Amino acid sequence: MKRILIVGMAALLLSSCSQENGQLMGVQDRPAWYPFDPYGMLYCPMGSYNMGPSDEDIPYAHTTKSKTVSVQAFYMDQTEISNNEYRQFVYWVRDSIARRLLSEVAEEDWLIMEEDFIGYEDNGPVYIDEDYPEDPYRPLNWEMRLRWDETDPELKAALDPMYLPAEERFYRRKEIDTRRLIYEYYRIDLRTASQKSNRYIPKTTPGPNGRQFPTREVGSYNVTSKEGSKSNVNRSVFIIKDVIPVYPDTLAWIHDFTYSFNEPMTNMYFWHPAYDDYPVVNVTWKQARAFCVWRTMLLNCFLSGDGEATVQDFRLPTESEWEYAARGGLQLSPFPWGGPYIRNARGCFLGNFKPMRGSYIDDGGFHTVKIFSYNPNDWGFYCMAGNAAEWTSNAFDESAYDFMHDLNPDYQYETTVQEEQVPVLCRKVIRGGSWKDAGFYLQNSTRSYEYQDTAKCYVGFRCAMTFLGRSKDDDL
Repeated sequence: MKRILIVGMAALLLSSCSQENGQLMGVQDRPAWYPFDPYGMLYCPMGSYNMGPSDEDIPYAHTTKSKTVSVQAFYMDQTEISNNEYRQFVYWVRDSIARRLLSEVAEEDWLIMEEDFIGYEDNGPVYIDEDYPEDPYRPLNWEMRLRWDETDPELKAALDPMYLPAEERFYRRKEIDTRRLIYEYYRIDLRTASQKSNRYIPKTTPGPNGRQFPTREVGSYNVTSKEGSKSNVNRSVFIIKDVIPVYPDTLAWIHDFTYSFNEPMTNMYFWHPAYDDYPVVNVTWKQARAFCVWRTMLLNCFLSGDGEATVQDFRLPTESEWEYAARGGLQLSPFPWGGPYIRNARGCFLGNFKPMRGSYIDDGGFHTVKIFSYNPNDWGFYCMAGNAAEWTSNAFDESAYDFMHDLNPDYQYETTVQEEQVPVLCRKVIRGGSWKDAGFYLQNSTRSYEYQDTAKCYVGFRCAMTFLGRSKDDDL
């Protein structure tokens, strides 16, 4: 009997090792990764440069100083985000809300009802979790065609909350109530989670000799508060839910300029096809960040559906990345196009800004111009100077250059609800100058700011994404 037991154990040991060769070879059959440039983006190689002014601080603002920094390889949009690109985001939010309303009338048509794996939605592959049968949430069925001219009385009535109430309609036009276009999303606060005082504590159970053995239960994090006391918290405290209205504040064209006739821009700029290729403006910093989250979900869900590896998140560029891309490899140049002059050899202006004294048309623009206007810099980026100023991810502090690291410089400050009442804590860096700014603001190094919850008719944005890997050269 003992011999049989030994033979059986030996057979079990051999069978458990039969699929390995005894060598450290890593996990096999991993999917291959072939880097690709996201559509509309350009690659910026890693590099070091002198961030900050290369000329006199003309207004004596004391908000910048020359500092050598290094930036990781990344992608950035070749142009500012256009009205039509942002409209895709707005329409997605609109259609998702409409489908959720219609599902209250015809659940089987507008929701995916199958169990187990049921497809892909905004946050990736979706499964029905048998452990939470009471959870009423089911993903939307995007295969079902949405008709805004619905004739079925019941479905038509379900969509009524999407429209302006009768007393708010102009000439009885039935229009979407843009105040209802709300985007809900989640993000992880990695900075709080990464504090040195945070330590993951697994769940354990007592064993023999007083030893503790880990269980299959989820543990918690040991977090030190500002007062110094420690408490065990669940990982969910680092998951932040944001609820953001996504429609641009088109009235900014009027309230940004007192005694200026800009009503035509309010009426038409965002939604009319004539302005499809103009930069989207009138969006807040939080709306720009929400757009980046949605764009990430849009691409990663597509890649997951094809069985491909996902990519890094889209985000707003840091101001060090923005300036690095604006310089286009030209060290110490005041402007994206190089030299110290804002005109070319023929006397033509090289960007859309406010030249001279109120002569807005001398540079070929008036308000904004199309996103591919003027010549790109040496790396191919358009309108890094003028047209629309651009949000970055960074909080604004006059002395940020003194304490920011020289490796991927990045100063961020996320305000709490209470802190939002203190305006100085809500400032975010904008770069590049705009159609209404003087030439000084078009310089690569010039920093300015707007408040994160305000929308301006001269501020837009473009997205960035960190490159996966060290450099494209690694694949050569």
